[in-house]
Amino acid sequence: MKKNNFRFQKSKLKCSTYLLLLTFAFLPFNLLSQQSQPLTRILFVFDCSYSMFGQWQSGMKMDLSKKLLSEFLDSIRGTENLEIAFRAYGHQVPLRPQRSCTDTKLEVPFGKDNITAIKNRIKTLVPKGTTPIAYTLEQCGDDFPSPSSASIRNIVILITDGIEECDGDPCAVSLALQKKGIVLKPFVIGVGLDQSYINSFGCIGKFYDASSETSFKNILSIVISQALNNTSVQVNLNDQIGRPTETDVNMTFYDEESGAIRYNYIHTINHRGLPDTLIIDPIGTYKMVVHTIPPVEKTGIELVPGKHNIIAVDAPQGYLNLKMSGNADYNKNLNCIIRRNEDMQTLHIQNFNTTEKFIVGKYDLEILTLPRIKVNKVDIAQNKTTYIEIPQAGSVFIAKPSEGPGSLYVEEKNKMVWVCNLTSNLTNENIILQPGRYRVEFRPKNAKETIYTIEKIFKVESGTSTAIKLY
Repeated sequence: MKKNNFRFQKSKLKCSTYLLLLTFAFLPFNLLSQQSQPLTRILFVFDCSYSMFGQWQSGMKMDLSKKLLSEFLDSIRGTENLEIAFRAYGHQVPLRPQRSCTDTKLEVPFGKDNITAIKNRIKTLVPKGTTPIAYTLEQCGDDFPSPSSASIRNIVILITDGIEECDGDPCAVSLALQKKGIVLKPFVIGVGLDQSYINSFGCIGKFYDASSETSFKNILSIVISQALNNTSVQVNLNDQIGRPTETDVNMTFYDEESGAIRYNYIHTINHRGLPDTLIIDPIGTYKMVVHTIPPVEKTGIELVPGKHNIIAVDAPQGYLNLKMSGNADYNKNLNCIIRRNEDMQTLHIQNFNTTEKFIVGKYDLEILTLPRIKVNKVDIAQNKTTYIEIPQAGSVFIAKPSEGPGSLYVEEKNKMVWVCNLTSNLTNENIILQPGRYRVEFRPKNAKETIYTIEKIFKVESGTSTAIKLY
């Protein structure tokens, strides 16, 4: 064989908690210049449970929550491509004589210019009942109209002063909604929570601690900004010396909590010679898989909202070229199994007379010729092409006197190494073989004695055909 040189998250909380659940259904946006603001739908879910009579900061939790929410609604009045709705819970059935764990209602459905209607409804609310967070979250999925466009973004903001009181599991509900693509990773804004309560929200979403009315306003603004503002991303696929030179490979962004596929982009270097800019929603944590051979992964990706983010991964690549001259029909059907050096997992099956990119490193090759050719520790180097060339095949035409069992062997270092079995119901067959010295062993089907075994020794040369008669 000829081989060239290598070139190449159960108790009531004592103060207010604000939970933001954000959900998107969208089309990917590839270029910042092409980005148009999609329709955003925000569903406010308001806690009117009895504990909202409690005190916080300068007044009663219910009064302060009403005030802060109303002020916020005024701040987003007139925002383009925005529709809002309002749902409340714990406001219809008193705690006694028996609490209701299904006390939740969509009070104002989605629509444009309905902020005044929502504010008027907020004014009339009086705390009465319990806190069915899990059940309420389940109902939110049906509050959004069927989207007329895949680019519509659906957002839920839950304002509550307590955790689940109805034996529901908000964490499980949240995860289920995420897996369905309705809800992404939640944001939790807590007001004066002690550490034990704070920890209980870890399975629901990202926590923000608001210790005052002012900090609450600031945090709410940050979270809303994440919902309404664009966040850009640049993915640097770095070579061995840290330059972002690698490109032309698909990248998949997964929601790390739910495992849902969020985006797919084929990496591009733009006309300025830099990795192109992507528009990605900053809600949640991502896992990115770069589909090189083998793939490269980066987990725990959190984006800074409204900023230009750079995600860098090491993905240096080189090329492998497989060559064999001669019969074109045979060559195009000839494959090679590619594995990491000393690892039996198949990474790729490459056709001969093609060139493929691989992450730099050492690989073991198993070429599916007859007999098979193994080449180990093939070095793939940065931006180099490693050439593997094998001799041109030959062929043998075997004529048999009748049907019967048989097999073919190659002689290697004075040993017979099995190559293949003959097709027992054929009397003539043609086999493509690599150059070498072979033996064929055959016995006619009706010959019931081993002495009738027929053996022929023959040689196969590149580009030639050899005829063997077994009679």
